[in-house]
Amino acid sequence: MSTSDLENLYQEVILEHAKRPHGVGLTEGANGESHQVNPTCGDEITLQLHLDADSGAVRELRWEGHGCAISQASASLLTDLAAGLTVPELTSRIDDFRVAMRSRGTIEPDEEVFGDAVVLGGVSKYMARVKCAMLAWVAAEHALAQSAA
Repeated sequence: MSTSDLENLYQEVILEHAKRPHGVGLTEGANGESHQVNPTCGDEITLQLHLDADSGAVRELRWEGHGCAISQASASLLTDLAAGLTVPELTSRIDDFRVAMRSRGTIEPDEEVFGDAVVLGGVSKYMARVKCAMLAWVAAEHALAQSAA
């Protein structure tokens, strides 16, 4: 598969997640919740973290918000990625994603670690869009901190 074919596939995945996002809709009983706004472009998200009472692993992330296709797709992809992870695993994924997003395209996210969220790797080349991709991840980070408090 050529680089342009791969980029087109990644764009399709982002658009699909933006049109039909996963994890939308807030619910009762969250262990942590965070509301984040990207003032540069107006993207906004409220994200809830639900942990399994027995294992302490992430049961699910729920969210609602509005914004560009990148911010919406990123929240949807994070929702898929987070389910079943332990708190340390999710924290590590968020840290690694931040490093990749700040790399200006020099670090590609590992597909084995990030699954479909690797499609967001190309965003790091466009610094104005990094905040869009990071919005849900920052909200998850804050929700994790709330759950630990």
